[in-house]
Amino acid sequence: MSTDIFPPAAPASRLTQRRGEVAGFAGSSGGSASPRSTNASGAASPHAGSTVDRSAAVPALVGGNGVEPPKSSMALLRAWWRALPAWAGLVLLAAVVVVLVAVFLFTGVTGSWEFALTFRARKIAVMVVVGAAIGASTVLFQTVTGNRILTPSIMGFDALYMLVQTVTVFFFGVTVLATADPILQWTIQVALMMACAVLLFRWVFGAAGRSLHLVLLVGLVVGVLFRSVTSLMQRMMDPTDFAVLQDASFASFTTADPRLLAVSALVLIGCGIFLWRSCPRFDVVGLGEQCAISLGVNYRWCTTRSILVISLLVATSTALVGPVTFLGLIAANLGYALVRTYRHVYTIPAAALVGVAFLVGGQLVLERVFGLTTALSIIIEFVGGIVFVALLLGGRRRSGV
Repeated sequence: MSTDIFPPAAPASRLTQRRGEVAGFAGSSGGSASPRSTNASGAASPHAGSTVDRSAAVPALVGGNGVEPPKSSMALLRAWWRALPAWAGLVLLAAVVVVLVAVFLFTGVTGSWEFALTFRARKIAVMVVVGAAIGASTVLFQTVTGNRILTPSIMGFDALYMLVQTVTVFFFGVTVLATADPILQWTIQVALMMACAVLLFRWVFGAAGRSLHLVLLVGLVVGVLFRSVTSLMQRMMDPTDFAVLQDASFASFTTADPRLLAVSALVLIGCGIFLWRSCPRFDVVGLGEQCAISLGVNYRWCTTRSILVISLLVATSTALVGPVTFLGLIAANLGYALVRTYRHVYTIPAAALVGVAFLVGGQLVLERVFGLTTALSIIIEFVGGIVFVALLLGGRRRSGV
């Protein structure tokens, strides 16, 4: 059995023939092919015996009649869009958000305008905070992990939120959950999520040889554990308490406390300032660990701070309205497609704007079309599942699997 790993070389006569064809094609002029090509001194070329039929070669390059075939309108539109700068995508997204907000605020008002505008403006503020927080945190998380399919929900934050709600109802009753101070509940939720993130990353990064992939694996296992404990407690509790708890498992943008909204907005602004100032470092981190270290970036410290900011943003949005699973996946990948760059000064605002537009547009459809007969998180998870499958199939198609 032969052990050669390279294919056998082509015969010398075949290589000479190919060189002669190329030389004959390059040396031909006018409408007819020259039978022999000469060098600068007038001597015949050693490969001058071969010619090619240009009438057969040209149609293969430009078309049957020698003219380049016209492009379709869709291809021209794609080429025009690719030629636009990255900021054009941000301008388009901002315009879409403004239009959706205006339609949501000023259409379908049947009663008092003052009450309707105040109530709707509060809901829009909640959706802006949640959409921007989830979109920005997902882009940063995908940069750190180097994967465009993963989202911060893999760390089990939504499962921890439901576990805290379930433990409260199971041991103290639904009355405590309904009458407790919203600020206190929000603080406990955020503190627990941040504490879990800090302990997890301290344990993983505290020893040599442990990587970020171990963080993802541990977060996935812990999330499964939290969901299992939550499911067990829910099966043993009173049916009335279970019905109240089920309402808390779906994201609600109409029952957020105004004080929580103000605190969450301040957290979002602080994290946004940090992200804006750190965008150049994130661009380098996106190149990979070895490239980032060789370019002078403290990869471990930058990654740790990024994960803490991600944890704070996800904990803030989850404690404010509840878990929203697939919103980050939709916002991040649509943001990448619209700005067509991996510079975080564009991708983070784009994902935030897509998240806001998706929430406002989804709530608009939910209220005007479906008449509030379902939850917005159900629609988001349905669309997000389709996007997730499309990304998986697109990745397999690009890899040739």
